[in-house]
Amino acid sequence: MALAAQTAVNAALLLRPVADPPPCPERVVVGVPARDEAAHVGDLVADLRAQRGVPGLEVHVVDDGSTDGTTDVARTAAGGDPRVHLHRAPPPPPGWLGKPAAVQELTRIAAARGAAVLVLVDADVRLEPHAVAASVHLLRTHGLALLSPWPTQLAVGVVERLVQPLQQWTWLDTLPLAWAQRSTRPSLAAANGQLLVLDAAAHAGIGGHRLVAHEVVEDVALARVLRRAGHRTAVADGSGLARCRMYTGATELRAGYGKSLWTALGSPAATVAVLAGLAVVYVLPPAAAVLGRGRTRAWGALGLLGGVASRVVAARVARTPAWPDALAHPVSVLALLALVADSARGHRRGTLSWKGRRLA
Repeated sequence: MALAAQTAVNAALLLRPVADPPPCPERVVVGVPARDEAAHVGDLVADLRAQRGVPGLEVHVVDDGSTDGTTDVARTAAGGDPRVHLHRAPPPPPGWLGKPAAVQELTRIAAARGAAVLVLVDADVRLEPHAVAASVHLLRTHGLALLSPWPTQLAVGVVERLVQPLQQWTWLDTLPLAWAQRSTRPSLAAANGQLLVLDAAAHAGIGGHRLVAHEVVEDVALARVLRRAGHRTAVADGSGLARCRMYTGATELRAGYGKSLWTALGSPAATVAVLAGLAVVYVLPPAAAVLGRGRTRAWGALGLLGGVASRVVAARVARTPAWPDALAHPVSVLALLALVADSARGHRRGTLSWKGRRLA
């Protein structure tokens, strides 16, 4: 119940963008790293062309070795708009993973264009017309080097609905936001690379993505690097700004999480420790409620109620279904543990890959 209470407190403290942001006076470069995103990039480019309140907006799509016509789709969606620019990313340098290398190219472009803010958006994200202006306003209002407005995670079908809500629930449940929002402690960092808003000078000051070149979970790693350099970073409620269906179906979900869950919390040891703690808190109590007797059963039922309550709060924040999904919370945590084990096994065997590229 204590963690459920923390989830409620975090929901109240979470930074929220204004619905009607003032015009943004700064030059803003929106960068889209895209590899084999022909199915999505056209919709995103259309959303970016429809952004309001950012007269200094430029959109730069960096095609990271796509083979499905991503650039052609983006060009068609651009419709000759002079604000939209298309680029081909050079091959990743030795030691670099594909996405950090593509973002480093976007960093170079932003610097050349004199951008004060660099917004990074994954190609499968959909944006509301005020998303960029509201995000930049929140970044500047709170004096941040990095802002992560968390998009609504769309989930279709049983497997997606079991797993996807845990993405936001995990940090809402475990991260003390009151401390994290004031601190520069790296261990208190959280971020979602689907939508990141960066102070361009701070980002350039740490060498762009150079220090996270090899990181599979480069978004959280970047937030930690910025915090080590003395900058503040924060997550925010992005449910009114953006939405994303991250993976489609069980097979893609397993492959997508498989590439990263083994190190999702900074190291394999930290990931195992946190997830083991979640299992103790959210799986054992329901088991006790079903199998135990007397006081054991009562305490187990209380623990189950706490888990369900925390999921309901997180769902309200994320604008995702709360019922009946929250009732399956213990099963969701077990599914997450299975995905972590699968990811760790793939990492140990050296078989992890994503979009045709092997991962170290």
